[in-house]
Amino acid sequence: MLRQYILRRLISIIPVLLGVSLIVFLMVRLLPGDAAQVIAGELATRDEIERMRTQLGLDRPLPVQYVSFLASLLKLDLGRSARTGLPVFSEITARLPNTLLLALVSIVLASILGVAAGVVSATRQYSWTDHLTMSLALFGVSMPVYWLGLMLILLFSVTLHWLPAGGTGSPASIILPAVTLASFSTGIIARMTRSSMLEVLRQDYTRTARSKGLTERVVIYKHALKNAMIPVVTVIGLQFGSLLGGAVLTETVFAWPGIGRLIVDSILARDYPVVQGAILIFALMFVLVNLLVDTMYGYIDPRIRYD
Repeated sequence: MLRQYILRRLISIIPVLLGVSLIVFLMVRLLPGDAAQVIAGELATRDEIERMRTQLGLDRPLPVQYVSFLASLLKLDLGRSARTGLPVFSEITARLPNTLLLALVSIVLASILGVAAGVVSATRQYSWTDHLTMSLALFGVSMPVYWLGLMLILLFSVTLHWLPAGGTGSPASIILPAVTLASFSTGIIARMTRSSMLEVLRQDYTRTARSKGLTERVVIYKHALKNAMIPVVTVIGLQFGSLLGGAVLTETVFAWPGIGRLIVDSILARDYPVVQGAILIFALMFVLVNLLVDTMYGYIDPRIRYD
C-alpha cells in the first residue's frame, strides 16, 4: 500500500512542476526592463543587444520559448547561465549544500525550541509562563526576517563582536542566519504544539493514564506528546520546505552563498535560465519534503493506512 501511495504521489509531481514552470517562465519575462540590454551592458550597441537577444532566444514568440524550455527540461537540461555561461545545474548544485545546511540547522533549532515551548505552555495553561512563551512565539511570527537579521548583526557583530556578520568563514557564521531563519518557524511550531497538546490532554485516555498512577512526566511525554505529534510533524515538514525557498532574504542579509542569494543576483541581472532552474529545484524539494512527511505518519501512528 505504501509503495502504491508513494508512486501515485511521485506521478502527481509532474503536473505540479509543469504548473510551476509555466508560472515562473511567464513571471521572469514580465520583469520590467530589457534582459538583453541588461546582460549586454549599458555601453552595448544596438547590434550587440540584438545578437544577445537572439542568443538568449528572446526574439522568438513566448509559446515557442516555453516549448523549447520544456524540451530541455525533459533532457534534464536547465540551460546555461546568461551571465557566466556555465550550466545552470552546476551553478545551483554548487550553492545547494549551503542552503540545505542553513535550512536543516534552522529547522532542527526551530523544532527543538518550538516543541519544548509548546509543551511547557500547554502544561501550564494561562500561567505567566504560558503568556510569556506565546508572546515570544508571536514575536517570532511577526518580525520580518530581514529586520531581525539586521538587529542581530547590530547587536552580536557590531556592538558585542561575538559572531561574524556574514559569509561562511567559520562554523560560527551559521549561528545568526540560522537563528534569524528559525524565528518564524519556532513560533509556528510552538503555537501548533500547544494547541495539539491541549486537545490531547483533555482526552479520556490521558485522564486514564493519570488515574493509573503514572507520573506526570510519563503522561505528558509518552502518551500526550506522542499522540499530539501528527499535526506538529505536518507543520515541521511544511516549514522545512518553506525554509528552503524562504531563505532568500536571510541569505541576502548575511551574504550567505546559497541558492536564495543566487536567485536575487540572477533576477537583478535578468539571468532567466538560473532563476527558472533554481525555483524549479525549490518546488521539487518542497514537494519531496511533503511526501516524506506524509509517509512518516504511519510510523508515528500505526492506525494510519495508505489505502
